[in-house]
Amino acid sequence: MEPRIVELEEKKLVGHALKMSLSNNRTFELWSGFMPLKKHITNSIGSDLYSLQVYDTFPDEVGFNPTTEFTKWAVTEVSGYGAYAKDFKTLDLHGGLYAVFIHKGPSSEFAKTMNFIFKEWIPSSKYELDRRPHFEILGEKYKNNQPDSEEEVWIPIKLK
Repeated sequence: MEPRIVELEEKKLVGHALKMSLSNNRTFELWSGFMPLKKHITNSIGSDLYSLQVYDTFPDEVGFNPTTEFTKWAVTEVSGYGAYAKDFKTLDLHGGLYAVFIHKGPSSEFAKTMNFIFKEWIPSSKYELDRRPHFEILGEKYKNNQPDSEEEVWIPIKLK
């Protein structure tokens, strides 16, 4: 599974955010709150959805464990910020270098993809993890929990 390396430009994102951990996974709650309301975001760019994680302690750091909290976002890209309902939050995703992997299969197998990225690919590559948000793009090939589902996994990197 070789990634493509992409220089991402800054994006403006709008959606919902919740604090959670791997052991207190609130992803279903997050997306259940966002999806019925996303139709009110009238200036979306495209139909892709972003599942984005903002870490204080990153997955490759000592101390990161299943109870380490992070903020997870359910968002869509917008052309600019406008007036949104109080339920929505905005997030500037700063540009930078990303390694983009394709996860194929249900979300129950996502840990295999992440283990490959963090335990095999990053250590043997010329890159190291950069301290910026990680995200997945849930595009037209994404089929929630289906065996033929595909999503892009964007990992922030920089040269070692």
